Amino acid sequence: MPTYVTLLRYTQQGAAKVKDSPKRLDAGRKAFKKLGVEIKDTYLLMGRYDLLCVIEGPDDETVAKCLLTLGSQGNVQTETMRAWNEDEFRKIVKSI
Repeated sequence: MPTYVTLLRYTQQGAAKVKDSPKRLDAGRKAFKKLGVEIKDTYLLMGRYDLLCVIEGPDDETVAKCLLTLGSQGNVQTETMRAWNEDEFRKIVKSI
C-alpha cells in the first residue's frame, strides 16, 4: 500500500483546543480506517510544523478524501507527500 507523509500545522482554532487534539487523533484514525487508510505513526514536532503523520492508503484519491475531510474541520492545515520506502527507492533507481 502506498505511504504518505503528512505535515500538519494547527490553525488558530486547533491551537485554542490543543488539549482535545489526542481525542481528535483517535477519531481521525477511526474515520480514516473506515475508508481503508491507516495512520501508522504520529509525531509532535518543533518548528514550522506541529505534527507529522505517516499514512498508508490504497491510492491518492482515497488519501486526499481523508485529508480534505480532516482539513474541513478547521483544526489543522496539511501538506502531504507520497513517500517510497528503501526497497521501492532501489527498484525505481535500478530502472533508470
